[in-house]
Amino acid sequence: MLKIGGESLMGERPYGIDPQAALDVANNIKQAYTRNVEIAVVIGGGNIFRGLSASKKGIERATADYMGMLATVMNGLALQDSLEQIGVPCRLQSALQMPAVAESFIRRKAIRHMEKGRVVVLAAGTGVPYVTTDTGAALHALELHCDVLMKATKVNGIYDKDPAKHKNARRYSTLTFRDAIEKDDIEVMDTAALAMAKENDMPVLVYKLFEGDNLKNAVLGEDVGTYVGNDVETTLVK
Repeated sequence: MLKIGGESLMGERPYGIDPQAALDVANNIKQAYTRNVEIAVVIGGGNIFRGLSASKKGIERATADYMGMLATVMNGLALQDSLEQIGVPCRLQSALQMPAVAESFIRRKAIRHMEKGRVVVLAAGTGVPYVTTDTGAALHALELHCDVLMKATKVNGIYDKDPAKHKNARRYSTLTFRDAIEKDDIEVMDTAALAMAKENDMPVLVYKLFEGDNLKNAVLGEDVGTYVGNDVETTLVK
């Protein structure tokens, strides 16, 4: 399961979708796809609309979250188109019923698509408000029997402090779920998603999307980003 933020589709734009950025994301996915890996993708909508931010500015929370879900469907369509342009078969499924543009999410159908070698892009989160796309990614990863939940971010892993503000920030090589949830300075994923992954023993890998062949290397088992799990100790990169 690959979780990608909507911001990855912006490119150099202040908001929205840059077709070239969408192609760059698609090519990253293709590198892993060509290794005969079954892939599902959950995409966010932050490049278009953020439900939580909008709710703080006056829009009712549930309404704002539904608007955010619609933004993820737009991003899903863009990613589906980009994947198909480079020869990767893809199906877009939505947790909200939108038959004109996407299949409805059906767990067994999504699994079958993956078995047939299609990338499945999952949009509209879980289809209900008050739930982030991170939690949706964790839930879908469990539903689809994925081996790992991989979150692509702007930095190459989880740090002990914000690397954009502190030059002496150090990256965690491995991190326990307990520390990922309890440490106040770690905000890479919401606690509901981490708690769900911890309870169901679903490892999480946080890595930088646009850095070399990170996704392919991670799939090949190389040391990329930060691994969060129940079977590791918290260790910093030396």
